[in-house]
Amino acid sequence: MTLLTPDQLFPMAGRHQRLLGLDMGSKTIGLALSDVSRTIASPLQTLQRTKFTKDVNILFQLIDKHDVAGLVIGYPVSLDGSEGPACQSVRQFANNLLGLRDIPLALWDERLSTAAVTRTLLEADASRRQRAQVVDKMAAAYILQGALDFMGRSGLKALACNDQELPNRQKAKE
Repeated sequence: MTLLTPDQLFPMAGRHQRLLGLDMGSKTIGLALSDVSRTIASPLQTLQRTKFTKDVNILFQLIDKHDVAGLVIGYPVSLDGSEGPACQSVRQFANNLLGLRDIPLALWDERLSTAAVTRTLLEADASRRQRAQVVDKMAAAYILQGALDFMGRSGLKALACNDQELPNRQKAKE
């Protein structure tokens, strides 16, 4: 399977299954989980990165445990829309993951997600230590919620949850 757009991901993901959101960092991966109706994203945990194989094994365990139908990975494009080294790193991680497991996976523009979460935590008067403990998983929830909201506004969520075929659905290229 190849990388999908969010509008391709929703219809391909199984009915009444969750989506897992990822905020990729060089040292950590923030994780968030949707509810089964794919309406609300909640922070799950922050994974300390080690080696790729260990990281994906933990991800696969979580995917199986929570009956996850697809992944939404934050895509760190620059403010001007250009793709830099961080985008290449995320694409490489996603493609390597897809080489090990065939699961619907979409990239989602994550511009300013960490900044928005940090601002919210500052407004909540969270200490630096408290912010460091939760910022990555909250950024993952922010990213996943953005994708869920987009799908809800597009009407794709309702179609996907009702197992109806989308009129303009494109098949993912193998």
